[in-house]
Amino acid sequence: MNESVIGERTHKCGELTKDHIGKEVILKGWVKRSRDHGGLIFIDLRDNSGVAQVVADPAINKSVHVLAEKVRSEWVIAIRGNVNARPEDMVNEKISTGEIEVSVTELQVLSESKTPPFEIDDEVEVGESLRLQYRYLDLRRSSLSDNLKLRHKTTTVVREFLNGEDFIDVETPVLTKSTPEGARDYLVPSRIHKGMFFALPQSPQMFKQILMISGLDKYYQIVKCFRDEDLRADRQPEFTQIDIECSFLGMKPFMKKMEELVCQIWSKVLGVNVVEPFQVIAYKDAIEFYGNDRPDTRFEMRLANITEIASESNFKVFKGTVEGGGIVRALAAKGLSSMSRKEIEDLIARAQELGANGLAWMKMTENGFESNIVKFFSDDQLDSIAEKTSAEEGDLILMVADSEKVSASVLGQLRLDLGDRLELRDKNKFSFCWVVDFPMFEWDEDEQRFFAMHHPFTLPVEEDIELFESDPSKMRACAYDVVVNGSEIGGGSQRIYQRDVQQKMFDTLGLSKEEAKERFGFFLEALEYGTPPHGGIAFGLDRIVMLLAGADSIRDVIAFPKTQKSTCLMTDAPTEVDRIQLRDLGLS
Repeated sequence: MNESVIGERTHKCGELTKDHIGKEVILKGWVKRSRDHGGLIFIDLRDNSGVAQVVADPAINKSVHVLAEKVRSEWVIAIRGNVNARPEDMVNEKISTGEIEVSVTELQVLSESKTPPFEIDDEVEVGESLRLQYRYLDLRRSSLSDNLKLRHKTTTVVREFLNGEDFIDVETPVLTKSTPEGARDYLVPSRIHKGMFFALPQSPQMFKQILMISGLDKYYQIVKCFRDEDLRADRQPEFTQIDIECSFLGMKPFMKKMEELVCQIWSKVLGVNVVEPFQVIAYKDAIEFYGNDRPDTRFEMRLANITEIASESNFKVFKGTVEGGGIVRALAAKGLSSMSRKEIEDLIARAQELGANGLAWMKMTENGFESNIVKFFSDDQLDSIAEKTSAEEGDLILMVADSEKVSASVLGQLRLDLGDRLELRDKNKFSFCWVVDFPMFEWDEDEQRFFAMHHPFTLPVEEDIELFESDPSKMRACAYDVVVNGSEIGGGSQRIYQRDVQQKMFDTLGLSKEEAKERFGFFLEALEYGTPPHGGIAFGLDRIVMLLAGADSIRDVIAFPKTQKSTCLMTDAPTEVDRIQLRDLGLS
């Protein structure tokens, strides 16, 4: 049937208000549901702007009413009709169009639909696998389509801000050279150069630095990146970065400029005024007080190091750990001294699940400290633990004795778990901070060598450069992460811009001169042609939009995401390819 029978639509469904009463409109969209109420047929008509109620009345047009009886969910229809006020007892205050309805004078079926595999409604729970298989139906739900609109609004704000600051949007190659230094590369075989491979970029790192060497001065790009790694709720094999690089701007001024960008996003997208300047936390303090390098600063409840107190106690578990070079950390869970024995046992099991050998505890009650380990501590030691943890009457003190890394990570995660339990992690509250003074290197016991904590192009703190030869483990990086509510949304650094320093970096990472030349030869040569001091950052667009939308997974803010097994259930990718394609690529 020709779509032009009724004509072009005059309004979107969600645009109609009481101001349109008395006007004739043409609407087009999907049937969300239809209901027959004693001869009148009510249809909820939906498009991506919202829902409008349309009414087929046999007294107005009998043929329209007959056709409306046949209409089913997810059929696409067009209607012409007059906007009327709803009766007062039928006003729906939950939707923007709830004061009006459209009395249908013409109705046209544009497209019929099979019965969908699930009801397309935000209130209906549907398994994620089914939703991803029928993503085109899933995206009809307002919650997901609203997320995509929010994503568009976010990228618009980013572009407007950076354009206003004279940054230039430049595209970098998608087919590039494999330089594996982080996650695995996705490889693309070359048909022309058989046995040779391109790699999809994990980030445009070297290209954006080369743009600085070329004199571009300020670059940005909203760019796809690819990493072949194990996935989780906030990771995808292909993801989007807001990639930024800038010459001749020191670390602190650059961080301030990026802070302004973040504030613009939250202000213009959510209408939230973010407090500036952001708190700046040194890496060692983030680990010490929060147990990780992405601290959730919405609530206090900090970790405390009680190793010295523990070493002087008579509690053998603690003393043995300290004598073995371990650490004892503690945390006061506010107001949770009322927890039952079963609830505490669940906490102990959780600590063990996270990698700890166990979890010790004490309750602070009106009668003093209560626990089966209190007897191993003097009154002064107990008071010192309370002081260190800022514990008060009614609190539950939790303690982990283990290695430096385990005691921090386990208690840090328990802090977050308890923050959820105590409803201290409000999604509508946003607390930002910078984490700085990262170690330059991480030591890998299995491989017995250093790895770059960020990437091998990160500039060391100037006074630490001399430690390349003597003690790289003490070197600090000119790196910075921006964190909100316990999620890292961006990470960057000032870059190495001198050829000899870059070579020292590769030497420390165990790359021979031949390996460095093979992997990064073009870049090392570029550094010899006058490189300006420069630095940059990459923001995770997917993660930012996830936080803005209050979603639990980045899959809810990406139009066509992959599963946690890196598959696309809608297209059934990845798939095998036929032998002719493999033969053309020189593969078997």
